[in-house]
Amino acid sequence: MSQYEESLVLPDDAHNQQLVANVHPSDWVNPELSGRYNIVVIGAGTAGLITAVIAAGLGAKVALIEKHLMGGDCLNVGCVPSKGVIRAARAWADLRRAEEFGVHIPAGVTYDFGAAMSRMRKLRAKISRNDSAQRYRNLGVDVFIGTARFAGADTVVVEGPAGNRTLDFTKAAICTGARAAAPPIPGLTEAGYLTNETVFSLTELPPRLGVIGAGPVGCELAQAFARFGSRVCLIEAQHGILPKEDRDAAQIVERQLVKDGVHLLCCGQDLTISRADGGKRLTVDSHGLRHEVTVDEILVGVGRTPNVEGLGLDAVGVEFDKAGIKVNGRLQTSNPRIFAAGDVCSRYKFTHAADAMAQIVIQNALFPHPFGLGYATVDSLIMPWCTFTEPEVAHVGMYEQDAKDKGIEVETYTFKLDEVDRAILDGEDEGFARVHIQKGSDTILGATIVAAHAGEMIGEFSVLMKAGVGAKAIAGTIHPYPTQAEVNKKVVNLWRKAHFTQATRNRLMKLFAWMRR
Repeated sequence: MSQYEESLVLPDDAHNQQLVANVHPSDWVNPELSGRYNIVVIGAGTAGLITAVIAAGLGAKVALIEKHLMGGDCLNVGCVPSKGVIRAARAWADLRRAEEFGVHIPAGVTYDFGAAMSRMRKLRAKISRNDSAQRYRNLGVDVFIGTARFAGADTVVVEGPAGNRTLDFTKAAICTGARAAAPPIPGLTEAGYLTNETVFSLTELPPRLGVIGAGPVGCELAQAFARFGSRVCLIEAQHGILPKEDRDAAQIVERQLVKDGVHLLCCGQDLTISRADGGKRLTVDSHGLRHEVTVDEILVGVGRTPNVEGLGLDAVGVEFDKAGIKVNGRLQTSNPRIFAAGDVCSRYKFTHAADAMAQIVIQNALFPHPFGLGYATVDSLIMPWCTFTEPEVAHVGMYEQDAKDKGIEVETYTFKLDEVDRAILDGEDEGFARVHIQKGSDTILGATIVAAHAGEMIGEFSVLMKAGVGAKAIAGTIHPYPTQAEVNKKVVNLWRKAHFTQATRNRLMKLFAWMRR
């Protein structure tokens, strides 16, 4: 493997050896060629894997090319390792508040960061079987390990360890994803830094950690490392954290981060970095004051760069810019035979978004639609997302301001978790559910949930929005008691009560009076 690939699978322990054996086997032999492919897929992250496996399952002849690690960011340096680390950090945090639940932890309890990271690597290796080269070969996909580039109108060259292969295709899909990028901060490169692509290789806890960027990645990992015991300083250029979320939602998470020991410097300006005092010094202006913080490691949690280099896109007329490959609503590039899906072309950098986009590519690339009728489009996607801090923040659809910007009259309702019995009993009652409903109807435009399991709870709103079913469906659905998900029904009931007018009540009172005669 290349030096880049090796950096993603440190330390060289049994767990990582198993991971590599699955997703980049050293003894892999690329298939012999036998005719034109219905579709050649470049990149074996989520978008590429889903495109390839569905196409093969439908009976198409499929080639899948990956130069690094199959599974992409999600398996190797994203969703899977981060959630393993977050879960371990939550266990440590639960121990520290155990007395609240009548559990008295004796003095001398030890914490082992190395063991927590080893657990993550073990579970990642186990999950990697699902994305392995051998599994996809067994499912009927021709898996090629090597570097791909377009060589002609309908050919892709794969440069592998045993020589080159030239693949002929009818259609192609570019699913090469994106990689972590660092902002142009003076001194950052010289000081050295971690990203999501390297932080999960740590085996020792940094005593002091500086985190740059208070978006989802920065907040999730700042909280996790603070719970492990690092002294964490979180630096954000904008005001507060999670700048894309509603302010009161972000403030709930911010309060918990501070409680967990994270030191927040927001509205950070003129950030510079230098080596000093056996560490790395961050100097930044925050709210008019100059701050100097010395840390052992720096984690950069902002910036993504699409992987478009070396693909030969100019040779086949595929347009791209710094934001990625340009596609239309059908995920078709400027070359009608070539499609793209996932982080390389999407503003939604989520695994589930890549999955959904792959299915759109399948429908549009493999099946003819005369006169443009019946095409699946990315514009129709209902896209939920979640930030996996504690509490979590999940959202789907529009925010209130989005609706107003589009000239849609909206009614917004919020129900707090401190009025939900299960949340109170769980000690997780700081949060809320919020729903935006189009005025004059029960159409759900969007929803936000702040709760311990918000990511699990937002799905109810997502399903209704996708199905075109309104708020009345939630109001009329029995929710088990006691659950935190009851908050979904309670917030919709606020809308229902708001539309029970005094005039309606007066008419009912007259009806009931007549019935008593």
